[in-house]
Amino acid sequence: QVQLEDSGGGLVQAGGSLRLACAASGPMYTSYALGWFRQAPGKEREFVAAISWSVVGSTYYADSVKGRFTISRDSGGNTVYLQMNSLKPEDAAVYYCAVGPHRYSGNYYPSLMDYWGKGTLVTVST
Repeated sequence: QVQLEDSGGGLVQAGGSLRLACAASGPMYTSYALGWFRQAPGKEREFVAAISWSVVGSTYYADSVKGRFTISRDSGGNTVYLQMNSLKPEDAAVYYCAVGPHRYSGNYYPSLMDYWGKGTLVTVST
């Protein structure tokens, strides 16, 4: 069973940066992707970014974060990062990493993910 530990959240001013990390353990199959989702109070959980576990260069982003967020994986390791730059108040949420089947369409939905981290809180102040 895959286990995920997400971390790196905190308080940051608008325009600032944070880097989230997700450490995966257990059987990470090549057919998997690791994604980041977020959920703000009163809103549904939404997709942020994803990276294929085996297809180099296969990364996907929500339109709302393109150009500001970057997802990456440490070389040969089991940790995925989400570098978040130019943060906006609307980026504030609990961020969750999750693992599920890689989708070449880039359409990732919470219901399609199999394993979840506990979440890390990102607060953006104005």
